[in-house]
Parts: sequence; structure tokens; C-alpha cells
Amino acid sequence: MAGEKLLMHMNAGNGECSYASSSTLQRKVIQEAKPVLEDAIKKMFNNIIGDSSCFNMADLGCSSGLNTLFTVSNIIKIVQVLCDEKSCKMPEFQAYLNDLPDNDFNAIFKSIPSFYPNLKEANCFVSGIPGSFYERLFPSKSLHLVHSSYSIHWLSQAPEKIENNNNIYIARTSPPQVFEAYLNQFDKDFSRFLQLRSEEIVTGGHMVLTFMGRSIPDPYGSHCASLDILSNSLIDLIHEGLIEQAKLDSFNLPFYTPYKDEVEKIVQMEGSFDVATVKFFKVNWDERENICFDAYSSGKHIARTMRAVLEQMLVSHFQFGDSIVDYLFERYAYHLTCHLLVQKGNFFNIVISLTNKK
Repeated sequence: MAGEKLLMHMNAGNGECSYASSSTLQRKVIQEAKPVLEDAIKKMFNNIIGDSSCFNMADLGCSSGLNTLFTVSNIIKIVQVLCDEKSCKMPEFQAYLNDLPDNDFNAIFKSIPSFYPNLKEANCFVSGIPGSFYERLFPSKSLHLVHSSYSIHWLSQAPEKIENNNNIYIARTSPPQVFEAYLNQFDKDFSRFLQLRSEEIVTGGHMVLTFMGRSIPDPYGSHCASLDILSNSLIDLIHEGLIEQAKLDSFNLPFYTPYKDEVEKIVQMEGSFDVATVKFFKVNWDERENICFDAYSSGKHIARTMRAVLEQMLVSHFQFGDSIVDYLFERYAYHLTCHLLVQKGNFFNIVISLTNKK
């Protein structure tokens, strides 16, 4: 239904289709965005880090698995290098890991003991913060740095007033009001996100946000292809009588890939932050490097990666049983393979560094 709030968390555990086992794409994205993170920390070092006995950071939408503490480790290493260069005392670190309450926080906490030995002489205290980042999460002016990777493109809910879409996202066959509804929802959510974080971050503190976006104003471009293919896979299930057409008609992903100008306009209109850096990069759907390309292998890999992210949302709406979920992603892998035989796909990403001016 319009405005439906879906079950939004990645697949838990360590199985083949878990997020922990299927998130190398997300790690690739974190690595690609690292230079912007380094630059943000350097810019705030003299005024904030060098004068603080404790450096408070938050990772929003942290999920679970190997990537969860990867960014925290990167931040600490960047600060260590700067402290060595400037011959100043290393601060202690408070790392807040945030995600929705259904996130697999138990897996995170179990991984923390193996994380500490890699910090050398740094003292880092890790806390889990369950809750939506579209609500207040931290005390006023308590954070120096906020990081978020591959989370801001998730909306607080599916847009309202969407009818006759017959797709799970924006497609070329979608009525014009579908794009308008998605843009309005992103505008509302991202504006609120900025306003809330401005209250929580110290003046001069930074945010580094990485999310899927699009490189052109046209909302119907190739960036939607992976979701178009998933829509086609769901249509296969309708034709085989496994799901009802009405179920697909009422499903809209709470997800939006903004154009870079849309992002900068919202930041400017909300007014709490200055844009320090905006950069763009692409990552292949199959992010694996140094492999001999095989469309069948890539199709299976991409389907597994997407399943780790989307399965819980699909199950909560369509009420799939295990066998139908398996079959859906088999069809998805098949359609992906057919697409890859014609052309490769990639995700366009935006990484933006913002300075809190309030």
C-alpha cells in the first residue's frame, strides 16, 4: 500500500545469503569513498580532534558483518597518522554504531573482542544505538564526526500516493507522479536527517555520507536497471500463479537514487551544513576484481548480494515461503545473466562531506 513501512534490515547470521557473507560490494564502496573521509578528518583536526580528549563518532546504518567496524578502524588509523605527523597526543575514541532495532546487533557485539587487538595503542569504546536516523539519536552537540555508507538512499517509508505503477521503483512505464512522489519523500527525509544531525554534531564537525545516486537528471536511466530486472522476476512469479498482481501493484521500495543537484539543493535549503566536498564514482554490479568475467557466475553473485539486502522487505510484503524466495532469486539471477550477456551494469555513487555551521 502507499506509504507502507516495510521490515527493513539486512539478512542476519553468517549463511550464504546473509549480509555478513554478501557485502563485498559495500566494502568496495567504503574503500572508494575513503579519500573524502580522510580529507574531512584532516580539515577538522586542528580545531576539534587536537583539542579533544575523546573523539566521538557515529556510523549510521552500520548493519552487521565485516564492514561494521571497518570504517571505525579506518577513522582511528587516519587520526593516528595525523597525531604522529603533528606530534600530538592521541585522543580516546567513542564509536556509536547505529541501525534499526531489528539489525543483528548481537553479531556486532560478538565481533568486538577481535576488533580491539587491531587498534594497537588506541582506546576505543563501542556502543550500539538502535533506532531510525530519521529521529534524534544523540545528545545535543555530542558528536565530532558522523559517517554513513549506503544507507541514506533508504527512505523512512515508501512514498505515498503512488498508484498504477506496476513496478517496484521508478521505471520508464511509471506515471510522472511516481517520480514526484519519490523526490518529495527524499526531500522530506533528507532535510529532516540534516536538521537532526546538525543538533547532534558540534559546530565545525563533519558528516561524510555515501549513497547510490544518479549522474543525470533523467530519473528513468540505466541506474534503475537492476531493480527493473527484479520487477521482471516478480512478474514471472505472477505468471506462474505464485503471487497476485495486486501484491506487486501495492509494493514500492522505500529507496531513492537522487541526482547530485537534488542533494546539493536540499543541503542549501535546509541551511545547517556547508558542502565541503562532493565526488562521484561507479562500482560494477559485480564488484569482484581479478576474475575472468562469466555472465552466469556474475548473475548468481549479484542476485545473492541483492538478496542479502532486499529479502526481508520482500518477505514482509509478499509473505513468501522459503521455496518461493529461493525461486524468485533464481529467476533474478537468470535475468541478470541475460542482461550481462548484452552489457555490464554499474551503480553510480555520491560521496559528500558536510561541515556543521550551527
